[in-house]
Amino acid sequence: MQSTKPCVFTFLLGHDFSMMSLSSAIEPLRSCNRLQERQTFRWHLASLNGETITAASGIPFATLPVDKVLEETDYLLICGGERVVAPRFERGYLTVLRQAARKRVAIGALSTGTFLLAKSGLLKGYRCTIHWESLAAFSKSWPDIHCTRSLFEIDRNRLTCAGGTAAMDMMLHLIASQFGQQQAHAVASQFHYDRIRTMEEQQRGGAALPNAAPPAVQSAIALMQAHLEEPLTLDEVARHSGVGRRQLERLFAQYAAKTPQRYYLELRLNQAREMLIYSDQSVIDIALSVGFNSTSHFATWFRRLFGLLPSGIRRGRRAKYQ
Repeated sequence: MQSTKPCVFTFLLGHDFSMMSLSSAIEPLRSCNRLQERQTFRWHLASLNGETITAASGIPFATLPVDKVLEETDYLLICGGERVVAPRFERGYLTVLRQAARKRVAIGALSTGTFLLAKSGLLKGYRCTIHWESLAAFSKSWPDIHCTRSLFEIDRNRLTCAGGTAAMDMMLHLIASQFGQQQAHAVASQFHYDRIRTMEEQQRGGAALPNAAPPAVQSAIALMQAHLEEPLTLDEVARHSGVGRRQLERLFAQYAAKTPQRYYLELRLNQAREMLIYSDQSVIDIALSVGFNSTSHFATWFRRLFGLLPSGIRRGRRAKYQ
């Protein structure tokens, strides 16, 4: 990024992209320009053909055709939504990403955009991250790619972040690398952002309880998360967490307002729901991956928790993104 010329970011938008991720990425760049009283950064909003792209919030965004701005682009970031892009557009996005890689453009993704980087083959040998909600589906689809729970990852010329405000941390890191930590903190202060998080910090989303929960509860949850495919018994969870079964039940009632068995079941079913949304695995494979040996048993509990069958989730997603 060291140059007297402005550094140019192109944000390649997918339909239903997250406005929070996009604004968290752009606003630090704008603020840095203002504080430095010069155009250090420039940016474009792009799409495949310059069409209007609608965010997940329903707000439309005008864009430029990506091939019109790619030549001057230093960083190309794909902004993903719930399914990144509709299947009929996927090939076009993959072509653009590979073209950018041949031009030695730094390539990255916000939130679920990491799926497209993996599909394009541009994450082989690279470390990456993705929003916690999509992590299980991503890891099942690409077990050879090192995908972490970090807020963001910068591995050479690949940049990925978990979306949301993690995009701001990633951009502040880039600003610090060019202008120093003091400048990054000055930018962060513009947004009442008191602490810039690092690549070493982990996403806290998902089923984790607040930090106020005692170590035994946190340990139990970590065990549950690590043993979804072959669930442990409650006695095993309690023993490995250093407490008795009754004590663990009392702690979960106090901090989670449910039994540990119910918490474990909901953890497994929530991961199954995420995989139904974000992966193409069959229902039976997903059921097995979260510890159900019977699809009927899985479907019964799934409907009790979410109000519809697993197949209903799939049909709804396919209808929306065709």
